[in-house]
Amino acid sequence: MEHLHQTLSEQEVIQWFESNLPVEDYRNKSILLIVPDATRTAPLPLLFSTFHRMLSPVAKRIDVLVALGTHPPMPEKDICRLLGISEADRQAEYRDVGLFNHEWDQPDKLTQIGTLTKEQTSRISAGLLEMDVPVTINARIKDYDILQVMGPVFPHEVVGFSGGSKYFFPGISGPDLLNFFHWLGALITNVGIIGVKQTPVREVVNQSAAMIPNEKRCITFVVAPDSSLYGLFYGSPESAWESAADLSGQIHIKRKPKPFKQVLSCAPLMYDELWVAGKCMYKLEPVVADDGELIIYAPHMKGISITHGKLIEEVGYHVRDYFTNQWDQFKDYPWGILAHSTHVRGTGTFENGIERPRVRVTLASQIPPELCEKINLGYRDPDSIDIESFADREDEGILLVRKAGEHLYRLEEE
Repeated sequence: MEHLHQTLSEQEVIQWFESNLPVEDYRNKSILLIVPDATRTAPLPLLFSTFHRMLSPVAKRIDVLVALGTHPPMPEKDICRLLGISEADRQAEYRDVGLFNHEWDQPDKLTQIGTLTKEQTSRISAGLLEMDVPVTINARIKDYDILQVMGPVFPHEVVGFSGGSKYFFPGISGPDLLNFFHWLGALITNVGIIGVKQTPVREVVNQSAAMIPNEKRCITFVVAPDSSLYGLFYGSPESAWESAADLSGQIHIKRKPKPFKQVLSCAPLMYDELWVAGKCMYKLEPVVADDGELIIYAPHMKGISITHGKLIEEVGYHVRDYFTNQWDQFKDYPWGILAHSTHVRGTGTFENGIERPRVRVTLASQIPPELCEKINLGYRDPDSIDIESFADREDEGILLVRKAGEHLYRLEEE
């Protein structure tokens, strides 16, 4: 399918902005531009510089907020690198641009804009969860007229497809909603959600976004592994996301005729901890055979998670029913951590005290063997792996994925 789609040249991207960005709509408005962090492939330097060049003459001000979710904050020099701002430009044309990290764990930096009621959560989740959830968001939104999302759309393990209003929740939201809907996604399971457009979790995100009082606009795009773009879309967060999700579904889903007994899933350098390198499992779980092995090959990866590592070490990686069948023991942990745990471990059963994951997950990273054993994952020395020995062996049931985490693999008949 993929070869039918051409990516756009830099000039075509600029022309798209000139044709599609309604500059007058931004006149005398203050704009908070919400962008992904460095764990997403995106040509942000091109997109940001074009957006800023076109709108800085008319807008009252343009600031940037990095939608970290719960990822670690980025030093300003890293935000500048992400956006393609040189030191000289930071002193000149971008000197008035505020560069901010989202602070999800600072209650005084959040504002509550509403509540998802028990009735709403019960209806959306088809009875899986029934509770009031406060909807909190980064308090900076109060200082701006327009919230402008700019981010890619990929198949996603929790929401179905990323992007759109997901840049508000969990991108710049507080922990309650984030924990709630990650666990809702885990209950439905990665395989049941990933690459599906309309999901209960997406409905949670959209319902929450409807509570935001600001004007909301969105530029979504669908990106190739080399950061070039297959297409861009402008509109409301919902409409721009709809179009991009349709295109992502054509481009980012690869179909395979039969499952593989072994998959070498190579984590790109931007996945520098298991919290994000888990995508190497999420995107490939559907094509691993029963009792097959998925190796997350990440020789650069040193740890589980700067933010959540201690709790993940306590909990370990387990299938969903390990938690649901022992709920009293785990219910007080942040649900986002439990969700991450089940997503990395994949589907399986827990009966009579025995856990049987469907897939063996092996880490080939700098995380040592004793820690892998403690968190219930396999270990392999990354130095023992010759990537090329996995290449071109699909007919033997062995799959090599050289840049894992952004393309979803599915079986043809699903």
